[in-house]
Amino acid sequence: MKILIFGASGSGTTTLGKLLSSKMGYTFLDADDFYWEKTDPPFTEKVPLALRSKNLQAALEAEKRAIISGSLVTWGDYWLTAFDLAIFLHLSPHIRLQRLGDRELKRYGDKLQHDPDRRANSKAFLAWAAKYDDPEFEGRSIRQHEDWIKKLSSAILRIEGDLDLEEKVRFVEKFLNENLV
Repeated sequence: MKILIFGASGSGTTTLGKLLSSKMGYTFLDADDFYWEKTDPPFTEKVPLALRSKNLQAALEAEKRAIISGSLVTWGDYWLTAFDLAIFLHLSPHIRLQRLGDRELKRYGDKLQHDPDRRANSKAFLAWAAKYDDPEFEGRSIRQHEDWIKKLSSAILRIEGDLDLEEKVRFVEKFLNENLV
């Protein structure tokens, strides 16, 4: 079984994916590990689209049971039929942005105060993430995700709101037991 977990940045896709993978004995793949070159500082250079899609596809196809976290909307048509289940996480912008701000502070610490480039990159990232719920935004957005969901061949599970992580796991397990197992 192949599962995708996606949503806005800060919605908890990686956290849920890692926990589900651990509990269910699935391989966990994070789209960010294929999207970004390994750089210092991180998240500054993208892997070319064709290469990242090819690499992630190979990693997914090498596994019988895998969970991928991340948005694959712009990665090509292969991803429309690659999954048995797609889990869409939606969280209020206020909570997401608070989580992202906390994550940036934890990840970069004092560098946010003392490194002008790191501070500018962090500020730009948070501004980008804040646009997710803007219907006019052309980047990764709720509108883009809703349009993509209509094209997916997989079963869809929507998890809305700031639910406890274990509650999300129970939703997924219940859905799998009732629909796909």
